[in-house]
Amino acid sequence: MFAGKKPANIGIVSGKLAACPASPNCVSSFSQDAEHQIEPLAYTSSPTEAMAKLKGAIESSAKTKIITATDNYLYAEFTSPLMGFVDDVEFLVDDAAKVIHARSASRLGQSDLGVNRKRIETLRAQLNQQ
Repeated sequence: MFAGKKPANIGIVSGKLAACPASPNCVSSFSQDAEHQIEPLAYTSSPTEAMAKLKGAIESSAKTKIITATDNYLYAEFTSPLMGFVDDVEFLVDDAAKVIHARSASRLGQSDLGVNRKRIETLRAQLNQQ
């Protein structure tokens, strides 16, 4: 119902994920401002194992669709259950730092009521339990 259009800035550009827009409905581990900044997901395994765990956690989430998955990058669409709002969620492995950078952004609207931040924190908790 409220899917919106897939943004043109999805993907890796100059080794990073796209910056968040000015609206408060996005979080990114590449952002420097407090409103948008979120810590990347740390891992201690191999990058391949870390991405497999992340992919499993995403696939276990309701109303998700993995669009692109490579050795170091994953892009998924998360759809809200009630109204069908779509959020674009991306992950990028930085093996040198042993982290997976994350960006989660709503396609439509201004406020997301903290949904994007909560999503990344929920995935972080799931990965830490495995």
